[in-house]
Amino acid sequence: MPRLIVNADDFGLTQGINRAILELNSAGLLTSSTLMAKESATDAAIAGALAAPTLHVGCHIVLVDGKPILSRIRDLPHLTDSVNHLFPYSLPAFLANIYACSRPSEVENQMEQEASAQIQSLQQRGLRLTHVDTHKHTHMFPRVLRPILRAARAAGIHAVRNPFEPQWALRVSTGATVARIAQVALLRWLEPMWRRILAEEGFKTTDGTIAVAGTGILDKTTLRSLLSNLPSGTWELVTHPGYNDADLARVRTRLRSSRDVERVALEVLREFPQIELISFTDI
Repeated sequence: MPRLIVNADDFGLTQGINRAILELNSAGLLTSSTLMAKESATDAAIAGALAAPTLHVGCHIVLVDGKPILSRIRDLPHLTDSVNHLFPYSLPAFLANIYACSRPSEVENQMEQEASAQIQSLQQRGLRLTHVDTHKHTHMFPRVLRPILRAARAAGIHAVRNPFEPQWALRVSTGATVARIAQVALLRWLEPMWRRILAEEGFKTTDGTIAVAGTGILDKTTLRSLLSNLPSGTWELVTHPGYNDADLARVRTRLRSSRDVERVALEVLREFPQIELISFTDI
């Protein structure tokens, strides 16, 4: 029997995203979510999570396109800009920062300290975190993965998202563009090294994550295709549900109208009672 973690990213980004996540969990369609530690609706997300006993929560660690927890510019000189003290908006800019630096140990230490601060900020508010993942899947890169895992282990967390989408899922992602599928497939060359690091650090993960290529186009047809082809094993379905409201309009994101589409698409899970819905505590 296939086992599936249905996880919603970006908990805390806006009130509309919080509302969608809590509604889907209450409806039995969402088992897990990852919460952003410093966004406009983080406080409301924490309150909602504490009142939702069946919603398992992890930390959605942000090192790109967001605000750091550590407030002093000198804490993160290789990760943030010197004017606004923000992380770079794009993944290429972030990678250029961390790989071009002549002192990689300093960069890794800064990532570990910031990840620790984000995790601790949620735990100190009463959340029992089940796992970690990262905004824009930055932990697929080895230089990011090790400090993230060190921070998680120090906080008592031993599970992490597997950010790689298997080939079978890419083949049946009906709505994804050829360019997006090629991009996700190309990044899979990092997977063998990623798994070696995970084994060395003693972390648990799934067999893979589905709908990575489907981010932004995960409608009912695409989700039905993925679930119809889901093999035995333990998988994660990554989703970004929400409400396309005034709060979201103020956020710089490419995932705007798709929030409503993904929220509705998750109803398709009712058509697959043979799939066991679990959380990261079950792997």
